Formats: sequence, C-alpha cells, structure tokens
Amino acid sequence: QAQLVESGGGLVQPGGSLRLSCVASGSITLDYYAISWFRQAPGKEREGVACISSSISHSDGHTDYADSVKGRSSISKDDAKGEVYLQITNLKVEDTAVYYCAADLALSRACQLSGEFGFWGQGTQVTVSS
Repeated sequence: QAQLVESGGGLVQPGGSLRLSCVASGSITLDYYAISWFRQAPGKEREGVACISSSISHSDGHTDYADSVKGRSSISKDDAKGEVYLQITNLKVEDTAVYYCAADLALSRACQLSGEFGFWGQGTQVTVSS
C-alpha cells in the first residue's frame, strides 16, 4: 500500500532549526516520484515550500524552493531508504504550520510546488515559539 509518513516536527525556538523526514513506501519509489513539502497554518492557504524531482527525470537531484524558505532550507533524499528530508534553519514564528509531504508521479518533468498530487502524508506539526 502506497504511503507517506512525515516525522520530525515539534516545538522550536525562533532562530533554531529542524529536519523533517518523509518516508515513502509501497508503490511510491523516489526513482519515479517527485516529492514536495507543503505547509498550512491556521486560517491560511496551503503553501508549497520545497520539492525534489524524481531520479529518472533529473539525475542531478533538481530541487525548487518557495521564496519564503529559500536560502535557509534544504531538501534532499535517499532513494535506497525511500526518505526525503527537509531541513529549515533560522526558523521564524511564521514558519509555524502543519507540514505535509506529497508524491507526484513525474517521469519526465521537474517537481512542482503546486498542482495535483497522487499521495499525501498525514502531516507533522511545527511550532516556532519562544
């Protein structure tokens, strides 16, 4: 059964950092699926924050980031483990949200920060507060 499971959320002080993990299983293989991270804060629209392309479409590990996290975040993956990581540094109060990973079957195109996704995880809460 295809599944995405996020972990790594928690309470962090402003200026701190954290690393979120997304484990893909079942039919979701990182060779063929691009993985994107989204977040949604209470009362706000869902925002795509980072993505990494499938290995078959971009062997160089193509990534993309939203302006809100660009320069202080990094997305990476371990195909063998089926894991995708999102590290965010210099966390701000406005980074507080539920973070979700999503999988997109993308054999010949780059990852995306919006659009249709076949699979979603259940989310992990990130709270940035002093």
